[in-house]
Amino acid sequence: MTKQFAVTGMTCAACSAHVERAVSQLPGVQSAAVNLMLGRLNASYDESKVTSDQIIDAVIRAGYGAREADANDLAPDKRQDEVVRRMGRRLLWSAVCLVPLFYISMGHMLGLPVPGLFHENHLAMAIAELVLLLPILLLNRAYFTVGFSRLFQGSPNMDSLVALGAAAGLVYSLIEMGLLVAGHIEGMPDLYFESAGMILTLVTVGKYLEQRSRKKTTGAISALLRLAPDSAVVRRDGRELTVPAEEIVAGDTVIVRQGGKIPVDGVVTAGAATVDESALTGESLPVEKGEGAAVSSATVVLSGYLELEARRVGSDTTLSQIVRLMEEAASSKAPISRLADRISAVFVPVVIGIALVSALLWYFAGGQGIRFCLSIGIAVLVISCPCALGLATPVAIMVGTGKAAQSGILIKSAESLELLGKAQTVVLDKTGTVTEGKPRVTDIVCTGPTETELLRVAASVEKPSEHPLSVAIGQAARERELKLFPVTDFTSVPGGVRATLDGSVVCAGNLDYMTRCGVDTRAVSDMARTLAQQGKTALYFARESRLLGLIAVADVVKPDSAAAIAALRSAGREVVLLTGDNETTARAIARQVGVERVLAQVLPADKADCVAKLQKEGRCTAMVGDGINDAPALARADVGLAIGAGTDIAIESADVVLMRSSLWDIVTATELSRSVIRNIRQNLFWAFIYNAIGIPVAAGILYPALGITLNPMIAAAAMSLSSVCVVTNALRLRLWKGPTCPVTQEKITKENQTMNQEETDMKRILTVEGMMCTHCSGRVESALNALPGVSAHVDLEKKTATVTAAPEVTDAMLRKAVEDAGYKVTKIQ
Repeated sequence: MTKQFAVTGMTCAACSAHVERAVSQLPGVQSAAVNLMLGRLNASYDESKVTSDQIIDAVIRAGYGAREADANDLAPDKRQDEVVRRMGRRLLWSAVCLVPLFYISMGHMLGLPVPGLFHENHLAMAIAELVLLLPILLLNRAYFTVGFSRLFQGSPNMDSLVALGAAAGLVYSLIEMGLLVAGHIEGMPDLYFESAGMILTLVTVGKYLEQRSRKKTTGAISALLRLAPDSAVVRRDGRELTVPAEEIVAGDTVIVRQGGKIPVDGVVTAGAATVDESALTGESLPVEKGEGAAVSSATVVLSGYLELEARRVGSDTTLSQIVRLMEEAASSKAPISRLADRISAVFVPVVIGIALVSALLWYFAGGQGIRFCLSIGIAVLVISCPCALGLATPVAIMVGTGKAAQSGILIKSAESLELLGKAQTVVLDKTGTVTEGKPRVTDIVCTGPTETELLRVAASVEKPSEHPLSVAIGQAARERELKLFPVTDFTSVPGGVRATLDGSVVCAGNLDYMTRCGVDTRAVSDMARTLAQQGKTALYFARESRLLGLIAVADVVKPDSAAAIAALRSAGREVVLLTGDNETTARAIARQVGVERVLAQVLPADKADCVAKLQKEGRCTAMVGDGINDAPALARADVGLAIGAGTDIAIESADVVLMRSSLWDIVTATELSRSVIRNIRQNLFWAFIYNAIGIPVAAGILYPALGITLNPMIAAAAMSLSSVCVVTNALRLRLWKGPTCPVTQEKITKENQTMNQEETDMKRILTVEGMMCTHCSGRVESALNALPGVSAHVDLEKKTATVTAAPEVTDAMLRKAVEDAGYKVTKIQ
């Protein structure tokens, strides 16, 4: 069982480390990962050994609040808005009290006029400072209540450091005041009231800026959640009702009109519309949806009207799955962050020890006074920042996964995100990954009839068959709007089919079947060999043992596959094509897309073994497939990517889900991974360097040689800025832009339209008598080209006119155009 819990009271990385440790120690808990940004705990556990209530109790015993997360917790922006507002008010009133406190205590050092009363009466000055400090202490009491409670429970956090530093200054100042009242001190006592107030205020400044920055890191999740409509129109008992989106149940008929957002995943039962799916897939072009089409939540109806049956609602919708994936990724741990996690777990106790030892050494070994030693101890406490270490990884991962989601790339875990950038070998499944996965008619070769006649006969004979190649021929006929012939006595035999058409027997199938039928195929043998070398499958058609021609069918390569593979190879990655198809077809596809290494004729069950062999070569391996048939190989690879998953997200088999059927998303994902890991390294470097330099300086390491010490107020400011700098650096990823595919979506669309047009247009060859010179051929060519939808070229030597024309241009129209020009058409093929 994997369950999510909402945890309250966590303020820094030490807190998250304590929660993780408390839950991990329970018997039956396999893993516990805390997302400090969202206040969420993801726990995987054995239900037979531990319950969710026991996990909640463990968190509570550690000093934090916990409960099972629900749908209301999926709105981080609302929670963080309230946190930021409260922190802003706290900071404002703290600053209002700090300014006069600082002026009274430090004004004379800056040459500013200070009331004479304070010069003459030191007790009045001390009382005034204490009165101004009390509101600051009250406003920021959480540092003391949380910090000391964590300290007494043996799990100190950053608040404990702040509370100890501020309390030390406060207690010392109160003692000095007591000695002044008792008459044991003459002159101005050593007071740290302004330091305590400044420490608390500056830490609050850092917290406020950090919270504002955190809100930006969850912007991608918040933006996704805002896509879901609050209400929807449903039809119940024949009436249209407007109900809250969360009240829709599976089976409801949902009505979405132009401009409306689709609230659930479902299937269109009536109507047609143009739908914008860019929020989920990153695809800018809208998609046409008609009856029977699947639609996803959070997509927008740009035009039209849809009635749909709700299939997946609430937390089962595509949108909810995406949000869940993003939160799981943000809550998981990247391998690069393990060192920081180990340090964060012991950081605060070590810092308290360093502060105590430093103060004692300066007192006993250095011969310094209590004021100096106290200043050293406080400075060490407040300059140390476990937050910088703890935030280095999660903020970068949160922003990175958000950027990926905007491009239709869903990353399940931080480990997957890191491994993507390290992948040295990328294994690609062929069908549906490199290719479209749907066979299409690519070539028509005739030996007697026209292309139109051959395609009509072929589609008529193949119509009763459910074979994918038969379906492709039928689709080609529908695209050309051809009317099919009625057939009888359909029979499917090994290698082909046969049927009766207009009283004669028509056979269709492969070369072996044609040989068994006694059909002579030598007229097209050279063309058949050429097509086979190109990875195309040839289907022969014969009528009464006389060859009519052949139709080639192939699974065509996606427009951007070659560009994506070239980009992967230029980045130093080896690309391997893995397929169950035959060697010839696989090699042909590999040549088209620029892949050198091919593993062909591999059974689905053996694909995982092939991936394992590649891993034994010592290279980090990524497997890209459809997420279902390739599930074993995806699970075996270091990182598995499911491509073209659409609304059926292959969560179980893949580490990364690519919502679009585009190989270029692999390039985007790998480059984003490298940028995120580089950002994490920068964050960790500066966090480590900050603490490695700041703590020794605060401990007074420079004082013997240079006479330099660190004022606690400066230390507090530095500590606050360290967290802000780390979060700000991570936020730079929001400006990241992925590599641009040289084959733009507009170009892909244009190419598809051109291909469809070429498939729809028919090529015919006219034999023309009476042409004697170039003037004659020019007249024939001009007459044919004058027809709308016709492109013609005349060969004077062969006495032919090659015509490409739309289906609505009939042979009679072509014949008439030529005869009107004064010439005779003897044959059209």
